Amino acid sequence: MCVAGAIQNFTNQLSHYRHGTSDRRYNMTEALLFLAHFMGDIHQPLHVGFTSDEGGNTIDLRWFRHKSNLHHVWDREIILTAAADYYGKDINLLQEDIKGNFTDGIWSGDLASWRECSDIFSCVNKYAAESINMACKWGYKDVKSGDTLSDDYFNTRLPIVMKRIAQGGVRLAMILNRVFGDSKEDSLIAT
Repeated sequence: MCVAGAIQNFTNQLSHYRHGTSDRRYNMTEALLFLAHFMGDIHQPLHVGFTSDEGGNTIDLRWFRHKSNLHHVWDREIILTAAADYYGKDINLLQEDIKGNFTDGIWSGDLASWRECSDIFSCVNKYAAESINMACKWGYKDVKSGDTLSDDYFNTRLPIVMKRIAQGGVRLAMILNRVFGDSKEDSLIAT
């Protein structure tokens, strides 16, 4: 899984900051940006989907009335539709709703388990396995090339997308807190 390896790599690069190394082989800004990007990717189920269809990129379909593909539906269409339908196209309101769901809402009891991680190797593989299972159970289910996806698909997949965004954010924060914080917790870097 390339994205899992990338997360390990960039977490390792960032760990040099915490240890005060003067190693200039690593661009810390670039490592931070890539880590954040790949943590989002590993939580998007189609990013670890089937290679035979390029993670849904070759499954052409319609999202309501316009052309799209399955990967694009999960990367952006579900979020944009939710923003338009429920948040007046204000992405900040959507973010506040996600935040509210894990601070005192439906996911508040899940936070501790989302943060559990003893070493980066096993954690990122767990995140990828979660996404693979969701891709099969929710992403690809009842979808074939040429289909039109609309309200039923949107309404049943939106909660999955919102939860994966929240999990990705919480887990990214956990990694960054361990890498940059003053925590005495063991390092996430696999030895």
